[in-house]
Amino acid sequence: MMQISDSYTQKNSLFSTMNRFIGAVKNMDQTVMVPSLIRDVPLDEEKEVSPIKSSGNGPTNYFSERDMYSYYVLLKSIRNDMEWGILQADERRKEKHGVNALDISRNEAEDGAEDLEELFRFHLSGLNTVLSKLTGKANTLTNRYKQEIGIGGW
Repeated sequence: MMQISDSYTQKNSLFSTMNRFIGAVKNMDQTVMVPSLIRDVPLDEEKEVSPIKSSGNGPTNYFSERDMYSYYVLLKSIRNDMEWGILQADERRKEKHGVNALDISRNEAEDGAEDLEELFRFHLSGLNTVLSKLTGKANTLTNRYKQEIGIGGW
């Protein structure tokens, strides 16, 4: 009986969410054989891709103005960061700006008055939500690509 409740809990775990996202992006990557075909094609059929508006730099504008190719590149980049880690990219960026990891860890240690458990749960919940939405976008992109090249029934 314990196995049943554990499987439900595991289904909603971060690890399962990450695996679903990585699987969806791998499926998308294997399906999209010619990425250049999806340039300037809107992800949602009812939306048209318009030039990016300069008013407002919020996340809504950033994501609503993307075409299928932009999502394709974004999703692959996120998958690579998840699989290989973002430490190397962060280290290069910090070295470029003259800040090293030791200085950052010292600053974070000084700010230790926060409730770490609450902060962890907040970010874990957010990460689950974002990964679920990105998984949906990867699946949508895969299906839309199939429609565009005429293999929508597969």
